[in-house]
Amino acid sequence: MSFLNKETEAIKKTLLCFIKWILIALLTGTAGGLVGSAFHLSVSFVTKLREAHGWLLYLLPAAGLLIVLIYRLFHTENKSTNTIIESIHSGERVPIALMPTIFISTVLTHLCGGSAGREGAALQIGGSIGNFAGRLCRLDDTDVRIATLSGMSAVFSALFGTPLTATVFALEVISVGIIHYSAFVPCLVASIAALGISRLFGIAGEHFALNAVNLGWGLLLRVAGLSVLCALLSIVFCLVMHGSEHILKKHIPNDFIRVFVGGTVIVGLTLLLGTGQFNGAGMDSIKAAIEEGFTRPDAFFWKLLFTAITLGVGFKGGEVVPCFFVGATFGCLIGPLLGIPAGFAAAVGLVCVFCGAVNCPIASILLSIELFGSGAMIYFALSCGIAYMLSGYFGLYSSQKFIYSKLKAEFININAK
Repeated sequence: MSFLNKETEAIKKTLLCFIKWILIALLTGTAGGLVGSAFHLSVSFVTKLREAHGWLLYLLPAAGLLIVLIYRLFHTENKSTNTIIESIHSGERVPIALMPTIFISTVLTHLCGGSAGREGAALQIGGSIGNFAGRLCRLDDTDVRIATLSGMSAVFSALFGTPLTATVFALEVISVGIIHYSAFVPCLVASIAALGISRLFGIAGEHFALNAVNLGWGLLLRVAGLSVLCALLSIVFCLVMHGSEHILKKHIPNDFIRVFVGGTVIVGLTLLLGTGQFNGAGMDSIKAAIEEGFTRPDAFFWKLLFTAITLGVGFKGGEVVPCFFVGATFGCLIGPLLGIPAGFAAAVGLVCVFCGAVNCPIASILLSIELFGSGAMIYFALSCGIAYMLSGYFGLYSSQKFIYSKLKAEFININAK
């Protein structure tokens, strides 16, 4: 009888926990979907506005000054995606003020032509929402961390329309080598809820038309060769992003002067190159590389430089879409030299450089399926495995922890370089 009572109590406890997380995930997902949709529509609107009115580029230095001022007024200086990751490691409170500051600042960056993505803002907005929701619901410290992960998944899903990638990315990116499956259902439900909200606003998920390829040993070997190069490129991407910020802060310590000078340099480079291809997120260039097999030969270099300056001096946004750009254009350029169709090589490059930079192989494989379909999954799985292993312990987010070695079943617990 006592055994039955214990089992009944265990079942009851599990059901209550399940219901609790479904409700919290729906709350977080709905909030994340609404804010994420507003953010997506805002960035899309200002991007079209900038493309229609080229003179907005000249306001970039002034926009930078405004961004620095906003962060000071809200006391969110030095708050970034690393803040969200650190909060999950340590349980620290995420300031809710981070949500409006990163929202407004990223929109300003895109309005005036800074080179940045959206997902950095998505993770910060979502993490802020999830952390706030967890504390609002009076969850304990451990559960607040799960709620924070759910918020990250929700806004990422609302922006990109990739709910599975959003779910697993949030679980993988925090601690490489460990996935807390207790957060899987909350993150997935929040992602699906946010996706549903974004669909109500007419936001279509990212998807690219990819020409079919047949499975063959020759192509597998060539894709493996490209993956090695992309793994090295992901290291370069991380080093340049971190190094530029460090060097610029060291030589121009004043935030206002640094962002103004950086904005002026971006304006000058744009005029020098005679194209706005490297301003904003650059989704058109990514699409051209994958669907048309076309790219400017030096596109990956210029995008890396533009992004390193933009984010290094204090403009706001994300690194992942620029990472997509660099990987896709590099793959499109190098692939044909290895005998790989340019468009397919661009797709492999996008996924491979992303995987090497964020150290999330499972999320990267899911990303390939949600962006390109499952027909070439074996190639993407191979490229992700190679990129993950060969990219070492470098990463876009310095707060990311490597709990276990990439090379053997060994506990290391180090931060990304």
